[in-house]
Amino acid sequence: MSLPNPTKGWRSSSSRLLALYSFLFVAWGCLLMGTLYWEVSSYLDSLSAHSLISRAQLFSRFEGEKLDAALSTGQTFDERANDAYGLFAHDGRTISGKVTHIPHDLRPDGQVHRLKRCNRLIGGSQSSSSCDALLIHLDDGRHLILARDNGSLGAVTRIIFHALLWGFSLTLIPGIVGWHLLHRRPLRRIHEIQRSAEAIVAGDLERRLPLSPRRDELDMLAAIVNGMLDRIVQLMQEVKGVCDSVAHDLRTPLTHLRTRLHHLQQKASGEQARQLDELIDETDSLMLRFRALLRISELEDHRRRASFEVLQAEPLLRELHDFYLPLAEDRGQSLELQVGAMPELRGDRALLFEAFGNLLSNAVKFTPEGGRICLRGECREGQCHISVLDSGPGVSAEERTAVFRRLYRGREVESDGFGLGLSIVAAIFSLHGFDYRIIDSELGGARFDVLCHAALPLD
Repeated sequence: MSLPNPTKGWRSSSSRLLALYSFLFVAWGCLLMGTLYWEVSSYLDSLSAHSLISRAQLFSRFEGEKLDAALSTGQTFDERANDAYGLFAHDGRTISGKVTHIPHDLRPDGQVHRLKRCNRLIGGSQSSSSCDALLIHLDDGRHLILARDNGSLGAVTRIIFHALLWGFSLTLIPGIVGWHLLHRRPLRRIHEIQRSAEAIVAGDLERRLPLSPRRDELDMLAAIVNGMLDRIVQLMQEVKGVCDSVAHDLRTPLTHLRTRLHHLQQKASGEQARQLDELIDETDSLMLRFRALLRISELEDHRRRASFEVLQAEPLLRELHDFYLPLAEDRGQSLELQVGAMPELRGDRALLFEAFGNLLSNAVKFTPEGGRICLRGECREGQCHISVLDSGPGVSAEERTAVFRRLYRGREVESDGFGLGLSIVAAIFSLHGFDYRIIDSELGGARFDVLCHAALPLD
């Protein structure tokens, strides 16, 4: 029996919380950067507009040649060449300055307006950025345009934006790395717990869930489960000990009873002898049941793995086929053998012969005359698969798990057995760590599939 994979689609609570925190941090960081960028841009724009208005107020105090000299002097001291002016006659003819024309959308209201491209307004400018400009009417009828190239302001805002972007990236990257590490560490521990749990399910009741020195939530849960396992094992050993003791203690008086019945049978005759024969048969049946129960208890002791050895599956299957072929032929059945190349197994050859022999014996027993039985061995995905197929009545889906329980006898098929044969088979396969199941056979009956995993390490 294998456990479902809990890590498929799994997300740890810490990684989810960190992912949520990262999302909120990103959203808040974007809002903060957007607000800061907008505030800085607005502030720089207001500085640019205030500077233009101050220059306009300054130049409006000059007239005639003094204005021309003031404009020329101001252009000379503009080291960055961000400011420009244009002086036009009342008819729009250019008098001086880098501004080549009066834009039709620039209103003469003395207010600062944003124009899209500087190179269309200022002659010789290579900048494609926007411009702030204002138009005023002078007292002498001329028109004065003052303009400022926003390229340098845009450069400042770009520097601020890049700085914020780098700061955001340097904060986000450690967050992603931390999320990845917090996601992988619990997942790695879950894999360790899963491997231990699968070993426990396979029958290794001495195994316990691993604990780390951190003593976190997973360790608390693992410690609780380990305590439960200790108590369960203790109770199982007590029950098993009582059952084994009862079976062992009753076997001796039953043996004495059979001996005395046999002595009486030797002296009796007629109807009394026949009744004594029936009593002896019933006594033998009881002794076989107790012997089978003790056999199952013996197989459930995993210390037997110490005597496991590496063996070949193909010779084992051929020997099984040769052993049960005459029995099948006597019942008018065909017993086929389909064997391919298979990997090596580690186990007890005698126990495996007993287990697969039990399956073949059941197939011969329940398959009608003229039916087919097949013993198949193959390698699939590097694993050894052994199957016993028959054309008998099969096993209903409701009983496919129950038939492996002790003393269970099928309801739909008449049987004179004790209900312990498949329990011994299950105990042998569990001892070897093999997975087994019953499915529908393509021959029309039941198919017992056994997945023989890679060789188990010695305990």
